[in-house]
Amino acid sequence: MSNMKSEGQSIRKPPYFNGRKYDEWKERMIIFIKSIDYNLWLVIKNGPTIPTKVVDNEEVQKNEDEYDEEDMKNLELEAKAKNILYCALSPEFFEIFSDTSKSTKQIWDGLQRHMTGSPTPTRQLSDNTMDSDAGQFNAPDQYFLQATKDSKKKFLKFCVPLHKYGLEGNWTEAKVILDKDMRLKHSAITSGWSTLLHVAAGANHVHFVEELLQVLSDEHIALQDIKGNTAFCFAVASGNMRIVELLLKRNPHLPRIRGGGGHTPLKFALMQGKCYMAQFLYDKTEQVFEDLDRRSLFFTCVETGNYHMALQMVRKWPNLAWERDQNNDTALHLLALNKNPMDSCCHSPQLPNPIKINPGMNQLVIFQLVKYLWKTMLRQKTLSEAIEIISEPYQLLFDAAEVGNFGFLSELISAHPSLIWEVDNKDQSIIHTAVLFRHASIFNLVHEIGSQKDLIVTYIVKEDNPSFSLPKIKNNNLLHLAAKLAPPDQLELVSGAALQMCLEIIWFEKVKKIMPPSYVIMKNSDGVTAQELFTTEHEGLRKKGEEWMKRTAEFCILISTVIATAVFSAAINIPGGIEDETKKPNYLNQTSFLVFAISDGAAFISSSTAILIFLSILMSRYAEYDFYKSLPLKLIFGLITLFISIACMMVAFASSFFITYNYGSRVIPDSIAVLVCPPLLLYIALQFSLWSDIIYSTFYCRTLFQPTKRMIYTIKDI
Repeated sequence: MSNMKSEGQSIRKPPYFNGRKYDEWKERMIIFIKSIDYNLWLVIKNGPTIPTKVVDNEEVQKNEDEYDEEDMKNLELEAKAKNILYCALSPEFFEIFSDTSKSTKQIWDGLQRHMTGSPTPTRQLSDNTMDSDAGQFNAPDQYFLQATKDSKKKFLKFCVPLHKYGLEGNWTEAKVILDKDMRLKHSAITSGWSTLLHVAAGANHVHFVEELLQVLSDEHIALQDIKGNTAFCFAVASGNMRIVELLLKRNPHLPRIRGGGGHTPLKFALMQGKCYMAQFLYDKTEQVFEDLDRRSLFFTCVETGNYHMALQMVRKWPNLAWERDQNNDTALHLLALNKNPMDSCCHSPQLPNPIKINPGMNQLVIFQLVKYLWKTMLRQKTLSEAIEIISEPYQLLFDAAEVGNFGFLSELISAHPSLIWEVDNKDQSIIHTAVLFRHASIFNLVHEIGSQKDLIVTYIVKEDNPSFSLPKIKNNNLLHLAAKLAPPDQLELVSGAALQMCLEIIWFEKVKKIMPPSYVIMKNSDGVTAQELFTTEHEGLRKKGEEWMKRTAEFCILISTVIATAVFSAAINIPGGIEDETKKPNYLNQTSFLVFAISDGAAFISSSTAILIFLSILMSRYAEYDFYKSLPLKLIFGLITLFISIACMMVAFASSFFITYNYGSRVIPDSIAVLVCPPLLLYIALQFSLWSDIIYSTFYCRTLFQPTKRMIYTIKDI
């Protein structure tokens, strides 16, 4: 503050710039310069007038001893303007921009680029000369991009192969070209103004960068391409820590130079998901963040899954908890829609003071961030204000319930259980949303709230009715929501329409158990009960389930019939033959024959059983509740007996080889005995997904409604 009073408020000294409120400083600085001498402002705005003379029809710069009075007056204006700028800059910014080789205009434009990320518009290269404003934000030498014949020739001869060697990391060949024209080391070698350092840093060639830095001066390291990106930005985006360290060693100010779109290198690291790089840069730049930077970086952290850094930032700047992004969303709105909490760019960094969350959940940083954001909002806002924040532009509680974000809801409701009573614009609670979108973990909240559920389950949901012949508002209770067809992503948790039908019936029955009897038979605005609505909604799924079950049974019957035929034939045509006199099998007393007889008989019996089971499936009524237990259980037993028949058939086949080749080479029977295993393993592998879906829909999904983790917890639980 003392500096602002002694220098910023003085009419004799330029406004002091310490890195804050650049736009305000810029306006005051322009007025200050104009008040001293308007010509000084023209020098800064348009650039200096360089003393020149004509020699052999070519304009060249004059030597100092050739300056006339007009030349010295113009140079004096340039020196005065540069002195005013230097006097206005803090030591930190003076170190960055104190380059005597640059004009005042270049310093002024470079400062604007550095602070706002929005340099003054760049012009296209002219046909016959290099753009005079190319250096306005520390751009490289544009000589090889000129439209002259000589420049074009050198571009093809030097720049094109040099670009290729930079991408390959071939320093030996690149050095040969650099020695031919030393301007190449700091000139643009692509149409996008990339220098050789940009190319090598972006291609992750550490050795190449090490060698190149030895021939570059400090001012060349911070050169920017046509979008404003430094080579440091490229290294950061690629996540190469070694190259970043090499560049920082030469120029510690690189993390503060903005690149394309006005983004800091830190933001590039965040957008590319380079977690460790982002943390490294955050520690170096957090002290110079402006409000806009903080907000932008914070939401980038949330969007890209860098929850560790987002938590760091909100701990330091609590107001970020209710700040909004360009879509008017808070961080909680974004986190509410996260279906995959494990989807984070990093989980390894350990927080210095980890936040304790629901003990039933993995101690993920995302849930720690959710809890801290919500607790911060509740501490600094009233409950009504906090609820208003999380309800605009949409009610995030119900979005979280819609996607099944259990951990998110657990942290919010545990911090303030009254959220259970919140309803959306359709008057449906979180439990109603969980039923509609089939999220058992959230529906199990009814087991935690005790008798309060008797009130919540009686809420009547109001929906728009698309029918013109019926009331505009359609009223449904909780059981009507369970009667509706589940969303496609929930149906696809299991394959096969029959198993999907089974899962839908289980949901309907579980919800029916908690409903008062009067609500079970209650009719909605369309005049239908929940059971009738279930039948109507699931008629198409029932038909698909019938077709799927019949098709599966038909294929299995075909396979079982082939097996039964084969093993029956093998039982009649006994391997080894029969003695003519005794009519007994020749190898009756051998163990291999006993194995053959048992396995062949078991294969015939099991395949016949499978045929009968699958036949009963084909002859089923296929009523709704046949899919509940009857048909899935028949399918399970049918597949089990089919597997047994296949296994026994293979054993019988292998044992017959031992009988036939008992007195010959044992290589063949031994090989056959080993080769009967792969078909069995192949059967298991190919049918595993079907088995898992059957077990899930028939048995396991019933346990989902027996909660193993609580949504509402207290500190004592931790």
